[in-house]
Amino acid sequence: MTRIAILLGHPTLGGRHFCHALAEAYARGAAKGGHEVRLISVAELDFPFLRSKSDWENDPPPPVIEQAQQSLAWAEHIVLIYPLWLGGMPALLKGFLEQALRPAFMTGGAGVGASWKKALKGKSSRIIITMGMPGFAFRWYFGAHSLKSLKRSILSLVGVGPNRHTLIGMIEGMSDAKRKAWLNSVAELGRRAR
Repeated sequence: MTRIAILLGHPTLGGRHFCHALAEAYARGAAKGGHEVRLISVAELDFPFLRSKSDWENDPPPPVIEQAQQSLAWAEHIVLIYPLWLGGMPALLKGFLEQALRPAFMTGGAGVGASWKKALKGKSSRIIITMGMPGFAFRWYFGAHSLKSLKRSILSLVGVGPNRHTLIGMIEGMSDAKRKAWLNSVAELGRRAR
């Protein structure tokens, strides 16, 4: 059994977008595999954007962020699901990560200068990104820079790895059969906790 935190990064509150269906499919598959799942939906969380380094380093996080931090610390595997917006993750998801991955949380309270790989060390991740363009265009023509940044400059920095990914392109014109195939594929990833 694996403890899994699914971080649904679509910013639409109560939305019925494909990202929501993917999160449900992963959770369903994980339940069939005997894994324990917690869902963090950033659209449902009320938190401010950080506006200074001092706020990030010194202010306590809002209670909803503390609860999310507890789920991230509890998890052995973290799944991030979000749509590609302007070549990267939506601002609300980035704002959430800035709030959640504060120095005090990442160092386990050890203080400034301590290793950032304490709180999430040894956890793995799966990043699932939906997009309007073909996945190969994002990867080869655009260089998948935002995905690389998430893997290297955020997840690896805080000790998460391995960091695997799934790119789902051409989402707007996708047939129902293709959507179903993707949902089945993601459910299988959940069953295997991959």
